[in-house]
Amino acid sequence: MIGLHPLPAHMRPHHPATLIATYLLAGLIKPASGTWGSLAALPLGLYTAFLFGPFGLLLLAAIGYGLGHWASTVWLNGTDDQDPSAIVIDEAVGMWLAMTPLALLQEPFSPLGIALAFALFRLFDIIKPWPVSWADAKLGGATGIMLDDVLAGLWAALMLAAAAIYGLI
Repeated sequence: MIGLHPLPAHMRPHHPATLIATYLLAGLIKPASGTWGSLAALPLGLYTAFLFGPFGLLLLAAIGYGLGHWASTVWLNGTDDQDPSAIVIDEAVGMWLAMTPLALLQEPFSPLGIALAFALFRLFDIIKPWPVSWADAKLGGATGIMLDDVLAGLWAALMLAAAAIYGLI
């Protein structure tokens, strides 16, 4: 059944760190908060790619990483949970990285390419191949939260680039 994650006592729904960490509250939806966050990231990613291409997506991911690191730090400072499910800005950043090869190699994005970017990112975020697993297990705090999804997004981007280059999408 769909429900909502509670916020930590020190966070409020309107606080900028809450809005960023939960990617405009999408991360509060449970179960599968990461999936909801990844889906919520698609519209802004597609719009950015349409207007600014792959370099726009990379800039968006870099800005998202910086803001996400800050927001995650604020969130973690008041809780014992060091990897809260409600923080999904990391999924948004990973999704934007996963979409980057599509912006570089496809004009316009194909529905299959978008679906594959989403599916591959979620797959690598869940199964955590190396170095995603290393970042998830060894890095703590906001860096650990953000970096494992960046690496999962890069894995997905590599797979999508190869598929596009070889004409599979």
